[in-house]
Amino acid sequence: MLKKKLCSSSQISAILSRSVTSTNFSSPISISHCCNSSVFNSPSLFSSSSSCFFGRAEGKPFHSGRGLLFPTSISNLTRDNASFLRNENLFCSLSKSAEKYQCWNCGANAENSTLFLFCEACRSVQPVNESTDYFQIFGLGREYKVKVEELEKTYKDWQKKLHPDLVHSKSQREREYAAEQSARVIDAYRTLTDPLSRAIYLVKLEGVLVDEEERITDPELLAEVMELREAVDEAEGTRALNEIQVQLQEKLRYWSNSFEDAYLNKNYEDALASIRRMTYYKRTNEEIVKKL
Repeated sequence: MLKKKLCSSSQISAILSRSVTSTNFSSPISISHCCNSSVFNSPSLFSSSSSCFFGRAEGKPFHSGRGLLFPTSISNLTRDNASFLRNENLFCSLSKSAEKYQCWNCGANAENSTLFLFCEACRSVQPVNESTDYFQIFGLGREYKVKVEELEKTYKDWQKKLHPDLVHSKSQREREYAAEQSARVIDAYRTLTDPLSRAIYLVKLEGVLVDEEERITDPELLAEVMELREAVDEAEGTRALNEIQVQLQEKLRYWSNSFEDAYLNKNYEDALASIRRMTYYKRTNEEIVKKL
């Protein structure tokens, strides 16, 4: 079997040049036509101080397909050590040993390469790392089912370390870090404890766009939502509203389970359909809460 020859260094250089100067952000850069592999992983190609284009630090996400990791030497590029990634949420991909974070205050290495909110060595709050997702903050995998009790416990543990009131006597820099970290942990907690917000966050992590203000186009759903709203408007007394609320909770549970099945099977069209249902049931439930 004949092996495909790797593109010349000049061709690779031209691709890199186009990736920097191109204004077409909608289409990711691909080099599959010149290398018979989509992801390579030789850290020797990059210097320990190598960083990404556009001022992104190691481990930080890019927001377009233009973000390619620039090698220290194009002449060293081979089939075995070329390193490119293309993804809507692209990250620098140096070797794991090079990705370790250090405390800004004492220089201690982070014990966890993906989660470093607080330095145990000097008790300093660390700057926010946007590449750490909400599930990682709580020590979880990207799964729809969560245990709210465990989330609450971890949340309280983080706030005992990150709350701004705990660093009021420290430097302005650390006070700012604490305010940012605490706010992010609060947002993560609120997102993951709510079934609808958690579902939306999960599919967004997969690169799926979610229009949370999308209008109802499904005739069946539209008729059902209108019927529910009429029932709420015409309900007389707390008992009638509570009965409608029970029905809504059952519908939310059903579509929550439907979302989980679709997500596990990577059927994002059905996952989005479940999210639409959950969105309108939740809004109707909020209207009931206002009237109670």
